Amino acid sequence: MTQTKSSAKRPRKKRAPRVFGPEKARALFSALAEDRPDPRTELDFVNPYTLVVAVALSAQATDVGVNKATAKLFALADTPEKMLALGEAGVAEHIKTIGLWRNKAKNVIALSQMLLDEFGGEVPQTREELVRLPGVGRKTANVVLNEAFDHHTIAVDTHIFRVSNRTGLAPGKTPDEVEAGLERATPPEFKKGAHHWLILHGRYVCKARKPECWHCAIADLCRYTPKTPDPAAISALGPKAL
Repeated sequence: MTQTKSSAKRPRKKRAPRVFGPEKARALFSALAEDRPDPRTELDFVNPYTLVVAVALSAQATDVGVNKATAKLFALADTPEKMLALGEAGVAEHIKTIGLWRNKAKNVIALSQMLLDEFGGEVPQTREELVRLPGVGRKTANVVLNEAFDHHTIAVDTHIFRVSNRTGLAPGKTPDEVEAGLERATPPEFKKGAHHWLILHGRYVCKARKPECWHCAIADLCRYTPKTPDPAAISALGPKAL
């Protein structure tokens, strides 16, 4: 007897297999830690306030570009009071080389004012308070908490999103999914440095267009295929003889 659509059993959806177990995740972070023993942000800053400003400015901009712009800016204004005295036009003049500089100048002035009005000029140390600042989202807040206050937070940018999905460490369709996956997958002893290890690995090794697998510290653990071969071992006629 033929089953009707209503009575036919639908196949159960299978859960995606867990790619990284605790031992494999620990091996991955151990390798990254050995490769970069002292990971830290590449943004220049002098205190928590200038870190907030620098990270907010880094959206859709490179750290190198931000550092060039903030070198003179922070020499003049490294506190909310000094930044307000400089004014929006003054801030804008220093950051004109950065993308979205007009809106970012407004946000820098607005967040400086809020810090004075509501936090006594000090940078708050909770994510809930940080994300209230103009121009500060969850990613920026997580960077500030990790770098300035030693919280075990992971800020998922494009590099971390790519590395987490490529390797299979914490696959996800959105930054929030990847962040949640990393929180679960990262061993406690590696959580403080996890953000920096992953972002630096994505920036310099696991690059967007062509990952440099031939000198990757975690190539043997990564599920990405096919691995990119070493250009030095390839000629116009094919792989060189070993």
